[in-house]
Amino acid sequence: MPAEAATWHYIIAEVIFFILGVTGHVVRAVFNLYPDRLSDKPMMDLVISDGFNLSDYLLGTEYDDNGFYRLDSIKNLRIAVSTTMVGGFAMMLLAPGASGAIAGLIDQGLVFIKDLFFLRLEQAGIL
Repeated sequence: MPAEAATWHYIIAEVIFFILGVTGHVVRAVFNLYPDRLSDKPMMDLVISDGFNLSDYLLGTEYDDNGFYRLDSIKNLRIAVSTTMVGGFAMMLLAPGASGAIAGLIDQGLVFIKDLFFLRLEQAGIL
């Protein structure tokens, strides 16, 4: 029987989506070998660049002088986090079975953390 998602499952899932958004922002900025923007014209970059797409253009993603995604931009962080959180929440609401699957994963994760905690207490000789 699939798990039912409660309100607290949605809250924990949003925290996880927040962490994924921050991680995605950092990974895009740090591990990008080639610049996203190759010219000063956005329409030209949409055609010739692999890293610059329509959502970057519409949302106003910030780049440095060399065309790389800016790690120190609060606007970029906000865009990455908000799109991940809204997309994850929409997926949980609209995709059939997604909220139950995520609730099951959260429940399994909490059981794993509890078991690991008691195992470590046992190994330390406290229990």
